[in-house]
Amino acid sequence: MTNQRPASPPSRSVLRLLVPAVCLLSAVVWPGCANYHLGTEGKLAFHTLYLEPVGNKTLLPQARALVSTQLRESFARDARVTLVNAPESADATLQVVLTEYRRDPMTVRDGDTGLARKFNLTLATTCTLHDNRGNKNFFEARPVSVQRESFTDNGQLQSEYQALPLLAESLAIKIAHAVLDVW
Repeated sequence: MTNQRPASPPSRSVLRLLVPAVCLLSAVVWPGCANYHLGTEGKLAFHTLYLEPVGNKTLLPQARALVSTQLRESFARDARVTLVNAPESADATLQVVLTEYRRDPMTVRDGDTGLARKFNLTLATTCTLHDNRGNKNFFEARPVSVQRESFTDNGQLQSEYQALPLLAESLAIKIAHAVLDVW
């Protein structure tokens, strides 16, 4: 058995220093927290948005429907704007045109350097956001593009088919940020 003494309470001199230090710290920290607000202070110049059907200048016809659906979902998830079904009832109109779909070989197969094992897929658009009330553009022909890697181990066609919805989702999120971030 060891003789252990119970811990002694802090001395009065320590308490005299500790109480004012805690009060001073509280006085400095609390005012900084009082003005904190979640989210951004910036206000959008519009409240309702009409999404034109996505245009397509690429040789990838199925991308049009995927990007349109993902765009609607991206804007619907954000409470800052309301989507409307007609340009006449919208404060702003967004036009998106798919301009490029490209696959660049990144890695070749070990047995045959003429065959690619991995591609870098690029889906590019131009976006125009038009102010329907002021009859001017917020921005015009702004390029937005996304990239994704595609491995062809199970076939190139299957690999690209699986990557396209992911490209469309990334593109829609990026376009939504371009439109909704206060510039």
